[in-house]
Amino acid sequence: MSKQNPFDIGYYNETDLLKFGFKSVGSNVKISKNCIIRGLYNISIGDNVIIDAFCSIIATGDCELKIGSFIHIGAYCHLLANAGIEIGDFSGLSQGVKIYSKTDDYSGNSLTNPTIPSKFKTLKRGKVSIGEHTIICANSVVLPGLNIGDGVAIGALSIVTTNLGPWYIYYGNPL
Repeated sequence: MSKQNPFDIGYYNETDLLKFGFKSVGSNVKISKNCIIRGLYNISIGDNVIIDAFCSIIATGDCELKIGSFIHIGAYCHLLANAGIEIGDFSGLSQGVKIYSKTDDYSGNSLTNPTIPSKFKTLKRGKVSIGEHTIICANSVVLPGLNIGDGVAIGALSIVTTNLGPWYIYYGNPL
């Protein structure tokens, strides 16, 4: 007699996902049932995509999140697509990667956090474009308005603050 593991909550498949209101969902797509996703109507997902547990994906407002085909997004990733994010085919995000297309200005010249009135804060915003065949390793952070070229590998714990040219390995804090 086999027992179902109560800790394995499973994945939604594309049949389930199509009912939820995504902009588009390809075939062979699996998203963990414990992800937090907002702005479904702004999210397009290609074919053969897996999004693992505890990811938060925010695509509210007039932005767009485009996830290509053959993409893996590891557990605990955070995608804030309020100014747009595009992830090219055959790319992957390791566990804990954070991608921000909008963030507070932490230079010290502005107040920060969502409870502060807009007149007292400055936001940095811009679409993040990630090329095809790109891997971003564990716990790295990508800041707003950046272009990451095709074939890029970003080492673990890196902070990406500048555009990255194609087919190169980058690592550091900050890049």
